[in-house]
Amino acid sequence: MKFENSLAFAHTLDRQDPLRTYRKSFRIPRHSGRPVIYFTGNSLGLQPVGAAAFVKQELNDWARLGVDGHLHAKRPWLHYHKFFTRNLAKLTGAKPHEVVAMNQLTVNLHLLMVSFYRPTATRFKILSEAGAFSSDMYAIESQLRFHGYDPARAWIELRPRPGEYTLRTDDIVKAIEDNGPSLALVLFSGVQYYTGQFFNIPAITRAAHAVGAVAGFDLAHAVGNVPLNLHDDDVDFAVWCSYKYLNSGPGSVAGAFVHERHGRNFSLPRFAGWWGHEEAERFKMRRGFKAMAGAEGWQVSNFPVLAGAAQLAALEIFNKAGLKPLRRKSILLTGYLEYLLKEMGEKNFCIITPSGADERGCQLSVLMKRKGREVYRKLLKSGVMADWREPDVIRLAPVPLYNTFEEVYRFAKIFRNALKTS
Repeated sequence: MKFENSLAFAHTLDRQDPLRTYRKSFRIPRHSGRPVIYFTGNSLGLQPVGAAAFVKQELNDWARLGVDGHLHAKRPWLHYHKFFTRNLAKLTGAKPHEVVAMNQLTVNLHLLMVSFYRPTATRFKILSEAGAFSSDMYAIESQLRFHGYDPARAWIELRPRPGEYTLRTDDIVKAIEDNGPSLALVLFSGVQYYTGQFFNIPAITRAAHAVGAVAGFDLAHAVGNVPLNLHDDDVDFAVWCSYKYLNSGPGSVAGAFVHERHGRNFSLPRFAGWWGHEEAERFKMRRGFKAMAGAEGWQVSNFPVLAGAAQLAALEIFNKAGLKPLRRKSILLTGYLEYLLKEMGEKNFCIITPSGADERGCQLSVLMKRKGREVYRKLLKSGVMADWREPDVIRLAPVPLYNTFEEVYRFAKIFRNALKTS
């Protein structure tokens, strides 16, 4: 599409948007009496209007039924995690028995690394992108130390080529091949939180498997944002949070994927808990853990119902909107933002997120060459909620479920003025 830098053009795109009504499904913060331009869905998604009713239903059932809510609530709490399965499988390109809603992202990462990082005397290294999100870095470092390895020797962090900001897929594959005999695990983000790069998951997975390593992914910035095909891509395991693009509320319940070829491998070591025990025998309270088949066998504790209720409200919206229409709008919305930013030239900033639609989601990371914090503060004062990341990046995430083309156009005007006055 040929973009135009005009409010009239933005209005035309909004009128043609088949998803435009979904904006009304979210509660948008206000600034000086009008809705903010909320470009931080990559940090915390907006609250679905229906979330309060979902949570209230559980509160009412708790008040009315007490412990009997486990069996007789509108959505019985005993198997509450199952209400998420179908939609999470659709969002991640998985089979229903390969996904489960549970815990928090880093907890899930540790639990799955217990099973899938199995170092030997010769094959013990972990390969990841440099500058991964801190929770991933801490998990990798602590897992290595737990197994008795020095991270300086056992952890390979890939950096972009000099003068570049993102990793080339060919370089990732080559690094995997070069370290193949000593590589136990390849652990990457799906979408890199800082640069917004959408990694080539199938290519990375194929390369890992070709050298005998396991392939795992942190999908915190990918799920609900970009198309995923975890089963067909042959990914071994993945984890994600739900409070960013899934709009499930601060600290809400995370999720995990385990490929079906591992789901019935009961010999895999794991840190067991009673909710992962075979469901038919769970309440017999006997010694001897028997894992459930599939991803559910990695559960540890029973499900946090009140937090999960808000996620159900959000997943209902995703199910109605559809992944393909959301992705089409995302590409157009982010593309329009990129066009307007590039029209300003790149004297004071540059976009470090890849330009190709298949290499990014709905985030653009803008590296500020001068007075970045000052520009960021002016955006906030003008009613723009963006995200500052040290040392010099403003992250912008126009989300297709609730952001508009008019907002993108208005943001560009505000950003241009902030640059001129800084």
